[in-house]
Amino acid sequence: MSMKMPKPSPEAARLLANLCQDDARFEVKKVFGHPAAFVGGNMCFGTFGPDFFVRLASRDCESALALPGARPFEPMAGRPMKGYVVLPATVLNNPTQTRHWIETAARFASSLPPKKAKKGR
Repeated sequence: MSMKMPKPSPEAARLLANLCQDDARFEVKKVFGHPAAFVGGNMCFGTFGPDFFVRLASRDCESALALPGARPFEPMAGRPMKGYVVLPATVLNNPTQTRHWIETAARFASSLPPKKAKKGR
């Protein structure tokens, strides 16, 4: 069974690049062919097609999912990734709200044990 992946969105990629520039905490890598930011080897936030997602602690996931238009991140239909939320356009169009969720995601990723780099990459 083949699944068609969405093409990376230039707008979402630009937003991610702007959020990561001049911030040494974030390392940008490709996930599913799309840019994502990592802290200590742990994915923090990223893009998937036009979507922009954040990784959050469960209590913060509940708050994020309560935002109108927010939804669980499902790179494969019917298989949501636990702890990941797609932020709605209303948040992404508001720099203060976007920064709040990015900082919340960065705090959570920083609280996780650092992941070691994979050998042979």
